[in-house]
Amino acid sequence: MRDTRVLTRPAWLEKLHVWRCEHISDKLFIIILALLVGFFAAVAAFVLHSLINQISALLTGQVDSTGANWLYLVLPVIGIYLTSLFVRYIVRDDISHGITRILYAISAKRSRLKPHNTWSSVVASAITIAFGGSVGAEAPIVLTGSAIGSNIGQLLRLDSRTLMLLMGCGAAGAIAGIFKAPIAGLVFTLEVLMIDLTMASLLPILVSCVTATCFTYIFSGDTTLFSFHIDSDWTVERVPATVLLGVFCGLVSLYFIRMMTATEGMFAHFKDRPYLRLLIGGSMLSLLIFLFPSLYGEGYQSISLLLNGRTEADWNQILDGSLFYGHSELLLAYLAFVLFTKVYATSATNGAGGVGGTFAPSLFIGCFAGFLFARLWNENSIGVYIPEKNFALLGMAGVMSGVMHAPLTGIFLIAEITSGYNLFMPLMITSVCAYLTIIIFEPHSIYGMRLAKQGKLITHHTDHAVLTLMSLDSVIDRDYMAVNPDMELGDIVHKISQSHNSQLPVLDEAGVLLGEIDISRIRNVVFRIELYHHFRASQLMTQPAETLNDTQSMAEVMKAFDSTGAGWLPVLDAERHLKGYISRQRIYGMYRKMVADMSQE
Repeated sequence: MRDTRVLTRPAWLEKLHVWRCEHISDKLFIIILALLVGFFAAVAAFVLHSLINQISALLTGQVDSTGANWLYLVLPVIGIYLTSLFVRYIVRDDISHGITRILYAISAKRSRLKPHNTWSSVVASAITIAFGGSVGAEAPIVLTGSAIGSNIGQLLRLDSRTLMLLMGCGAAGAIAGIFKAPIAGLVFTLEVLMIDLTMASLLPILVSCVTATCFTYIFSGDTTLFSFHIDSDWTVERVPATVLLGVFCGLVSLYFIRMMTATEGMFAHFKDRPYLRLLIGGSMLSLLIFLFPSLYGEGYQSISLLLNGRTEADWNQILDGSLFYGHSELLLAYLAFVLFTKVYATSATNGAGGVGGTFAPSLFIGCFAGFLFARLWNENSIGVYIPEKNFALLGMAGVMSGVMHAPLTGIFLIAEITSGYNLFMPLMITSVCAYLTIIIFEPHSIYGMRLAKQGKLITHHTDHAVLTLMSLDSVIDRDYMAVNPDMELGDIVHKISQSHNSQLPVLDEAGVLLGEIDISRIRNVVFRIELYHHFRASQLMTQPAETLNDTQSMAEVMKAFDSTGAGWLPVLDAERHLKGYISRQRIYGMYRKMVADMSQE
């Protein structure tokens, strides 16, 4: 469990480690760490939501519910500007796309997150959301929880495998704490973070989830995030409507992912022009919130209205504070507009410089999609009556399952945060149908698709996971003996005596690879001293069977070795400068060791 790369520890840490090894077993020690991680994740979640609620109440306490509010044109821009200043001058690092950053840290950074990630996302997302940023607090708090686990592990000099487990504990604890949903926290690590649940990892993650949930109850009481009272039990006659809702949610999820990607791509063009990004994104967000106030912040108040409404008057409250106020006949149009503009509001928030996630937006869109679907179904008398509140709840699970490619997370999260266990069967139907619909078009979740394109996404397939975790840079042998093209055979023989591999690269003055000399192919001239002045490197070199570049994935590297049968292959940068060689024997040995390690429970 120790990090063998670290040779020294601080004196106090070494004494603590010695005492721990004598009195506490490794398994018990991990359980204790998981408990600590769960506690700190719960504290972080409570602090974040408290900050958001307090600041938001202060800013919007005087909002007029009977008409449009010009304040909505100003607050989001101010919030994003303050967030961007905080990130640029205090954090000085990119803290956007929290869950994607966790996946990247697991696959490419040996599960190491920076210390500032334990607090920076909490502050930045609190400012963004409280001022109206149309994003969620869940991804930032998941990043915070994972960073807490990672940094505790780094402080104790634990190995990468244990760091990954502690990151999973932090993420699971964050989800369990922020939603009071321990089962959802557990399955989240399985489906979204792709952390395999072996017997060695199951108990620590469960401990973290339960700890975080218990302390959240202590901090904020025993109420669930959304109060929900079922009006009508689910019946088998509603199966067709439930299946169609799942398909609809899958298509809405596809729209969400595609539009989010396209809009983020647009803002990426202005990466080096922050004030232009603020102008474009802030203007877009402010205008959307002015027209549709439901887009302000996380949108949980609007979700509660749709889930708890009993009469038309209750549901019409969602029009408060907008230009639609008093026009109940436009409720469906308002819901549709909000449903399809939420993705632009979320993208504009992050694109302009705000910090937040897509967790809450997927719940928000799902709730609106489910309610809109049920209302249209009932008004057109398509079949048996379906309760709109229930289908709003089902829609939340459906869109979350589609956006995250995580049907189990969608099922258990919605059941736990609403106490809607009586709807477990339709929750399963909707989530599965939504997932089966979207995987036809998108093989990866909104969090994983960016890394999947780079070949850096961990999956549950052991071979693929091992290749993703292997670092190309770590297997490059930079200790090579290079020769120039004009070097005579006599000098080449001297180089051969100093080389530990069978290839001598031939480089020009700029370090560009021209070819290589295979020692095994020049045996017939190496021992003939009379030929030492007759041959030069340019005459003896051949082209390598294949060259690798330093941006290739390990899967591509393995394919290159399989197709060529070579023992050594050179690695070049973009300008064809030689970075070193990779040994077939070394890479396969490392691969076998990692497979064996991952197979242990």
